[in-house]
Amino acid sequence: MLNALEVVTTVVVGVMVGVEFSVAFVMNRIFNALPEDSGQLGRAHGGRMLGAVMPVWYIGSLALVAIWALAGWHRPGAGLVATAGALLLLSVIMSILLLVPINNRNKTWTPDNRPADWKKQLNRWERFHYVRVAVIIAAFALLVTALT
Repeated sequence: MLNALEVVTTVVVGVMVGVEFSVAFVMNRIFNALPEDSGQLGRAHGGRMLGAVMPVWYIGSLALVAIWALAGWHRPGAGLVATAGALLLLSVIMSILLLVPINNRNKTWTPDNRPADWKKQLNRWERFHYVRVAVIIAAFALLVTALT
């Protein structure tokens, strides 16, 4: 049963990492290349969509890692799993304190109501997001290593 938990947890976290990596290095570049207001409108829509799903995914991933760490504490690699859990907790804290407030503003913006510094705010979100992606990639790498 623990082996199944390890595999499911690794896959769930890995897919989350893939989505966030894609946002950082694919979707944001696409949005930046769109003409006129399309990029900002796309980001607002993406913020609404992913803003509804990602909190559950992040908290669910953290819960799965915590269960794995507790259930497998006696096994080799438990320290790696615990460290991955700490990194995922850091990513949740970063999200709540740094990224979500910007996203909550962005998802309501239209070309008619966005603030004058909207690009600056989105650039700030992107910088924080790059750091968060690095953190969750590190967590994922630790989980994969713990499987061996």
